[in-house]
Amino acid sequence: MVSEEMLADARNYLDITYEDEDGDKKLKGILERGMAYLDNAAGEKQQYEVEGMPRALLFDYCRYARNNALELFEQNFRAELISLRIGVQTDAYAEEQGYI
Repeated sequence: MVSEEMLADARNYLDITYEDEDGDKKLKGILERGMAYLDNAAGEKQQYEVEGMPRALLFDYCRYARNNALELFEQNFRAELISLRIGVQTDAYAEEQGYI
């Protein structure tokens, strides 16, 4: 579920300055699909409400989706997606070993 704050932050990132209920509904769908995509890529649910790599990737996912260029997102952000996955795996390993 997309919070109103997340929607407002995404609208700000995408420079959407006008009110558009249909556009907001579409953007919410894009955000939800983006979160599902990134959670899958990372291997676990991510935090999108705080500043960090998952949030930055989500907003860039929205930018690509809104510009009908989503097929290029994975190609252009491959390094960041791999880094996201490695971070999750590293945290899981550290927790498993009792470091965290």
